[in-house]
Amino acid sequence: MRKLVHFSEKIAKYLLAATLIIIPILPKFPLINVPGTYVAIRFEDLLLLALAVILIPKIILDFKKIIHDPIAIAFLIFLAVGLVSLIAGTVMTQTVTFNIGIFHWARRVEYIVPFFVAYLLIPKDKIAESIDFFLKLLLVVVFVAFLYAMGEHYLRFPVITTQNDESSKGIALFWIKGSNTSSTFAGQYDLAAFMVMVVPMFLATFFVVKDKLSRLFALIASGLGLWLLVNTFSRVAQLSYILAVSASLLLLRKFKGLGIILLISIIFMFTSSGLSIRFGQAIHVIYERVTAGKSFSYLENHFVAFADQIATSPVPTPTPVPVIQDVSIAIRANVEWPRAIRAFIKNPMLGTGYSSINLATDNDYLRMLGETGILGLAAFALIFFRIGKVFQSAFPLRKKLSGLELAYVTGIIGAIIGTLMIATFIDLFEASKFAIIFWLLLGLAVNLIKNKEYAK
Repeated sequence: MRKLVHFSEKIAKYLLAATLIIIPILPKFPLINVPGTYVAIRFEDLLLLALAVILIPKIILDFKKIIHDPIAIAFLIFLAVGLVSLIAGTVMTQTVTFNIGIFHWARRVEYIVPFFVAYLLIPKDKIAESIDFFLKLLLVVVFVAFLYAMGEHYLRFPVITTQNDESSKGIALFWIKGSNTSSTFAGQYDLAAFMVMVVPMFLATFFVVKDKLSRLFALIASGLGLWLLVNTFSRVAQLSYILAVSASLLLLRKFKGLGIILLISIIFMFTSSGLSIRFGQAIHVIYERVTAGKSFSYLENHFVAFADQIATSPVPTPTPVPVIQDVSIAIRANVEWPRAIRAFIKNPMLGTGYSSINLATDNDYLRMLGETGILGLAAFALIFFRIGKVFQSAFPLRKKLSGLELAYVTGIIGAIIGTLMIATFIDLFEASKFAIIFWLLLGLAVNLIKNKEYAK
């Protein structure tokens, strides 16, 4: 068994590298369609299966140690609550079909496999070297994503998304001037969230490392990432980016640098006509909602004709009534969020089970409440509470870490903060291209900090 574990440790780095490159870059072409759902088995699933296989010997050999790890326990509680809620949804509320629900539950298991591979299989004497290696791969991913986005804009590269039933079948679309950019990702929101996650790491690297070439590449990658982020036109992602970058650079105490970065970023954001229009539209609609008590989708004026006017004089054709609305806000407030709340009310403790909310909720916390109830959301929060305690042990960061390790940890803290914010408007932890890489990078950070503790 120890030989198998040693073999797993040797190939873990390369399988994780393949995951880090292939999942963000390879379009989501389906291999096998799953009946009853628009989700399909894809190449990335085979890659994650390989990661799970090399993890098994380590789990068997160190089972007693792993089962007492607080973070591992938190993940197990989360998965157990999800399974129980699925059974309750099948038997009690009868809101799910078990074979479809178990597939959705298995996706949650699949997405967190890279966390444990990075956490358990990267040897402690090679973790710093591995982080340097993976950050360089992230630079390559951002560069390729930028080139592909340029190809979409100017060379008619196909756009492959999974944002609706038809597109998820692998249908090639084409970018239209003024529309969102999704590059190699499954949609613009996945791309935006990915950039919110990685750009703080690049900027932290720029401000921390001494090597001029590394700083140059980090700065270029940050600029390319910001361009991709802005062109997704995702408003919540722009705000999350500002929050994430601010958190990372404040931890590094780079106050002047933060001011310059924020100024450049905000100017860049508001020179994008599409993004500034969307922000203006949202502010207008929210203002009308708060001050006039109007809904998020309504007619500004109503045409009224009186009977005597109709009888005595011809009535001119009315000017079309302007509609003041924000589709993104309206569909969340009027359709998606109420649907999740209704599911939560049916069974507050356990929800109605995975797959009971078929369409997007565009709020991961409401989705968890609807599908897994209070217990599911609490179990998810427990994961971040336990991980947060590990990060807390590394404070003060600037005294306990240095160089690239300091840049990586401060960057990942900013990424976590930004991610948790975006999840209030996007089903982010169900988006495979984002969630898989997020858990992988988080597993590396936890591994690094724990090994620093052991060394001390």
